[in-house]
Amino acid sequence: MKFVAPKSFTYEAGNQAVLLLHGFTGTTADVRKLGRHLHKMGYTVHAPLYRGHGVGPDELTQTGPVQWWQDALDGYQTLMAQGYESIIVAGVSMGGVFALKMALELPVKAVITMSAPMHAKSIGDLSQRIYDYAYNFKRIEGKSSELIEKELNQFKQKPKPFLTDLQQFIIEVKGKLVSITSLLVCCKVLKTNRCTFKVPKKFMIRYKQTTKN
Repeated sequence: MKFVAPKSFTYEAGNQAVLLLHGFTGTTADVRKLGRHLHKMGYTVHAPLYRGHGVGPDELTQTGPVQWWQDALDGYQTLMAQGYESIIVAGVSMGGVFALKMALELPVKAVITMSAPMHAKSIGDLSQRIYDYAYNFKRIEGKSSELIEKELNQFKQKPKPFLTDLQQFIIEVKGKLVSITSLLVCCKVLKTNRCTFKVPKKFMIRYKQTTKN
């Protein structure tokens, strides 16, 4: 089976733009339904795909948080270059960490984080995330169980220094959160697949998440 990699997407609408950032080992497909929902509400939406995501696991291990962060920044610059000066940044998981970092370093109207990790995951947890990604990717490719097991065993032997880099990235952002001055909306995805945003009362929002993460 031929795998068609997801791509970055843009939905143009009003003057208020939203930058949507997906998570670690995720793709823009994870935020596409949310993007369409926001587009129907009149927002312009752009979601960049990070390098190494949506492709084979070997390609993922050749990238790291420095490149992924740059891809997120490029997404912000894409909106700026198109004339959008008012930008809301919303991110899922690692994308939420990127959104927080943007609020620290760039002019943004507001920040929405969904299940953003504020405690660095263990190397074991991050490694398992990659192995699950590799397993699912190989299944989509239509490989046999025997071949998948063989390739996964080989994959596990490869060094993955970027996992430590990702840990450090999260820790650095967490240490600077008190400096954020933009409106900050934090959301935890519940088992009912519903997000509750806890912000000042006049900004209270409940939104049924339409994607899985």
